[in-house]
Amino acid sequence: MEDVINIGSSADNSSATIDRRIAVAPMMDWTDRHCRYFLRGFGPSALLYTEMITAEALLRGDTHRLLHFDPAEQPVALQLGGSDPARLAAAARLGAEAGYVEINLNCGCPSDRVHAGAFGACLMREPQRVAECVSAMRAAVAVPVTVKMRIGVIDDRGAAARARVAAFDESDELALHDFIGAVAAAGCQRIVVHARKAVLGGLSPAENRSVPPLRYEVVREIKRRWPGLQVVLNGGLSEVDAIAQCLRWCDGVMVGREAYHRPYVLWELEQRFGQTHLPRPGEAELLLRMARYAEAQVARGESLANIVRHMLGLYASRNGARNYRRLLSEGCRGDGIAVLYRAAERAAADQPEAA
Repeated sequence: MEDVINIGSSADNSSATIDRRIAVAPMMDWTDRHCRYFLRGFGPSALLYTEMITAEALLRGDTHRLLHFDPAEQPVALQLGGSDPARLAAAARLGAEAGYVEINLNCGCPSDRVHAGAFGACLMREPQRVAECVSAMRAAVAVPVTVKMRIGVIDDRGAAARARVAAFDESDELALHDFIGAVAAAGCQRIVVHARKAVLGGLSPAENRSVPPLRYEVVREIKRRWPGLQVVLNGGLSEVDAIAQCLRWCDGVMVGREAYHRPYVLWELEQRFGQTHLPRPGEAELLLRMARYAEAQVARGESLANIVRHMLGLYASRNGARNYRRLLSEGCRGDGIAVLYRAAERAAADQPEAA
């Protein structure tokens, strides 16, 4: 299901519409604004998400620094963390005023830091609180308010946790459906479902992305029960043909680390599902784009290394990828921005050391 809205003028890349079938997941320490600018070079259609930003950080910290983004990143959504309806509403208002096209509430992150802050996946045990948060945010902004979640949450360790994560029984289904029913009743029209359980405390964030089994059938049942609710599938999605199969029954898919480590997958998805069918962007073109971007950012005091680190997957799974990564990693320390222009020259000449 395509949700198309107008997001502004062509001067800031906002004459495009939002096709919400393809999105790139919010990833802590990864999807900052430099990463999003780089990923946008592979196609104009995918909806990009910020890293999670807590409501308290926005309300008490450097709001401009936290919310600033380049207009070329659009369409881009803001993910918030928090559990206080009034504070989340105030933070959502700031995000909408900054130009984000969607506000997403994090109810899926299983990290200990997030758990200790009483938000993330642990909120799935408090459906009425989440409903109050959704209602407050919807009242504060005109842009869509969405929820990102898991199919369940486990607060256990050891053998007990492994047994519970391996199963999905009637009690799991009832808890999941109670949660979805509450947020839907609060007016949430779109949910993003990572098709795994979250284990709080018993698994690391990395293990939570791989140990709990994927259960796409559970998400498919959500769509069957709530046909009017837009359901976006997240978790383990990397191949275009598999994504196409999922889009036969869900309203959208969210790609995570595959887009970061192999960014050309976004161009592949653009070709298959996007509104525009642009030629494959060349490596030289993308490197020159980032060189110009980096010049402006470094002039404002940004670290070149913080920009370049997001570009290391450009030649993923191709001959010479190691040489390319070494060129950028070593060059940004010694040559500065010139290394990006040098990499672009090598790419244009199709030299092995940059390919």
